[in-house]
This record gives sequence, structure tokens and C-alpha cells, in this order.
Amino acid sequence: MSGDLYRLALTVLHPGFEGTSAPDWLRRALGEGLGGVVLFARNAAGVPLVRQLRAENPGVIVAIDEEGGTVTRLEVAAGSSFPGNRALGVVDDVRLTEQVGRQIGRMLAELDITLDYAPSADVNANPANPVIGVRSFGPEPELVARHTVAFVEGVQGAGVAACAKHFPGHGDTVTDSHLALPTVHASRELLAERDLPPFRAAIGAGVRSIMSGHLLVPALDPSMPATLSRTAMTELLRGELGFDGMLVTDAIEMRAVAAMFTPGEIAVRALNAGVDALCVGLTTEDGLLAMRDAIVAAVREGVLPEERLAEAAARVRALSAWYAGRSELREKARADVDEGVGLRAARAALTTTGTGRLDRAPLVVEVNTRFSQAVDPATPTGITAALAALLPDTGRVQLEPGGELPAFGERPVVLVVHDAARHAWVRDTVARALLLRPDAIIVDTGIPAPPPEATHVATHGLSRVSAQAAAEWMLR
Repeated sequence: MSGDLYRLALTVLHPGFEGTSAPDWLRRALGEGLGGVVLFARNAAGVPLVRQLRAENPGVIVAIDEEGGTVTRLEVAAGSSFPGNRALGVVDDVRLTEQVGRQIGRMLAELDITLDYAPSADVNANPANPVIGVRSFGPEPELVARHTVAFVEGVQGAGVAACAKHFPGHGDTVTDSHLALPTVHASRELLAERDLPPFRAAIGAGVRSIMSGHLLVPALDPSMPATLSRTAMTELLRGELGFDGMLVTDAIEMRAVAAMFTPGEIAVRALNAGVDALCVGLTTEDGLLAMRDAIVAAVREGVLPEERLAEAAARVRALSAWYAGRSELREKARADVDEGVGLRAARAALTTTGTGRLDRAPLVVEVNTRFSQAVDPATPTGITAALAALLPDTGRVQLEPGGELPAFGERPVVLVVHDAARHAWVRDTVARALLLRPDAIIVDTGIPAPPPEATHVATHGLSRVSAQAAAEWMLR
């Protein structure tokens, strides 16, 4: 048996941490072989932080969720410079999607970040989906497949690894896996026709990583979430689809799996299923060491074959080596700046009905729906800020569920809603507002309901540039 089990175990653990600098325990773990680190908005990721991490382990995989649109970690304060997947799918220009992916890759290359946990390759087949929605390119597998490929090629063409998620597909769910275990009620045939084509296409395009979804898919495994299922991870993804890159879990503290097992047991079960890296969104020194020790104990007790752990660690190192060998691509990408591509895409994605426009500063009523758990709480809709930049006297009111509409007065009214298709109370609020002010402009930043008989603007996602494009259109 290997004398270096502890290093192998650390190689497959990829934790997140609190703070804007690397804590001492994380630095020690990196020096002892920790294979990866995940960054979030709370870390205020920048070059100094990444240099801190690489000073302890030059080959560490530094990962981040930078999807563009709704999910951004680097631009959370003002909103992303790029529209998200749904907006790109609405435009349906794969060259534009590749350009957006390349600019996101360029942004990560400037920070020396190894891996982007993007794109979402989920087919949003269920409009009631609470966690994917506008993070998907759309509801059609062929559309999602071609834009998944374009995004992967854009990011990886900039020398940064991409990660297609959430295998085998989180699109047909009505439960957020951050909160509970979703079930995908689909036959093997439907999975093959609807959910798997984007992942198959990503593999064909050479995607370096795939992220598992914490999903119960009875057609594959009636007892275990896909992340912990050898049928899903090894037999299907490795065997049938032929993926040989690094397979990483979604964050293992998500309730879909955390409600079932301890972090250490999740790690062992996932590795046995065929996973290579464990994403741990937030942990402590004690938590990290407990997971490491659980993996080592499983090998020593014969529960986890050492060959399987060694194979997983080798795939982590292979991704690190791939990144190290792409320095010339990153240098070229850093010089290939296209600051306008995000706004061009956002403008092209706008779907509008009606002829209303603003000729003076409005009152913006933000009809607040809760974004999914994947979205950083600080992420703004951006519409009010975009309008205020053009019309400085713009007013703002936030309306919570069950809240009363404000007195509108004589000012123009803009109602900003999100995912009206999913929320009856939002549609009722819009209807009540239009009875009082038929001239109100409705802006939906999510999956829209059919437009009411009023001026309606659908941005198909949250981002700074989507908000700017909508504001420009209202002032046209």
C-alpha cells in the first residue's frame, strides 16, 4: 500500500474558505498536496490571492463559478459584463457565444484561474425549474448542445479549462439541490434524447471537466444520487459517453447529499462511484482533515481501492498539467480584449412587445422574487441602476411577496420582475399594477410569462449589460 495516501487524499479535495486571503491552515494543506481551491464572491478573488495559493502549490487547480449572467463571482457587486446562457440561446449565434466564452476565459486567465465551473449544459425542459432557468441555453437539446460546445471552445481557447454541468442533467427538476434532493422522472430513452446530447457534444469538443449533479435519477439508479452512483458516473459517463477528463462533484455541503451522509462518507462514496475531485464550497481545517482521514481510512479498510484514489488524483494532476501547457493561449487571450461583446449580445437578446418608452425619470418597482441558491445574494437585477445612470432622478421601491403596491403618482412606472412564469403572485402583482397604470413598462429578467397587453421587455437573464440594454431600449 502506498505510503503517501494522505497526499493522494488531499489531491482530490477542492475546498472553499472564508476571507479575502488564504488562511494558514489552507496554506499548510496546499503545501501538503491539496489539489484544488474553489473561489467565491466572498473571497474577492484577484491576482494577489491566487499568487498566495500558487506560492504554496504551483499546480493547484483554482476553480470558480463564472457562468456570466445570473451566476458571477468576480462581478457580483455591479452584475456580470456578459449575459447568461438563456440570453445567448435566444440570440442563437454560436459565434457570439464562443466570443462571450472567450472573454470570460480571458478574464479568468488574467487572474491565473485554472478552471471555470461553466457552462451549464442542462436542458431546461421544465419551466418551473427553480435553480437552472436562465442558466440554461434553453429547452431544446440541440440548441443547448451547440451553444455548450461554443462556450467550451471559447473558454478553453483562452487557455482556461471549462466544466460542463450538472451531469446527467438538472433541467427537468422542481427542487433546488442546494435545499433537497431533486428527482428526474425520465426513462433512459428520454435521458438519451433530451438530457445527454449537450454532455456528449461537450465531450466531443474536448471539455476538460464535467460536474456531477446531486440528482436522483431512478432510471439510472433508484437508490443513490448521481454523484454517488457508479451507474451514472462510471458506467454511463465514462463507459457509454467516453469521458476521460476530471469529474468533479457539485458542492458536497448541498442538502441533496449532505442530508444523507457525512462529508467524509460522501467523499468516499463519490470516489467509489468514479468521481475524481470533491468540491467543498466552504469548510474549515477540521472539516478538511476529517474528509482526508475518512478517505485514507476507507483505503486502509478496503472500502475504497487505492487504485481508484490514485486514478482520481492522476486526473486532477492531468487537468493541472493541461492548464500549465496552455500559457501561450492565455497570453494571446489577454491581448484579445473585446469589451463590447457582452453588451452586443445583451442587446441582441432583448425580446420586446409594445411601444411604451420613458421620457423622464420613472419610479422603478422591483417585485422581488428570491433568486436560486446558486446566485450570490448580493447580485443585483441592475435595472434601477442602469436607468438611474441615464435618468438621475429615478426612484426605487422594493415590493416583497404580499406587499402592497406603492402610490405611483404621475411618474412613469417600470415594474421589474424575475421568472414571472414561475410565480403566480408576481403575475397577479403585474395585473394589479396595470389596472392602475396601463402605461407601465414590465421588465422580466428571468423566464418570462406571456407578455401582458402592455409594453414588455424580456432580458432573459440578470447581468449589468442586460440591464443596460433594457434601459437603452426604454429610452430609445
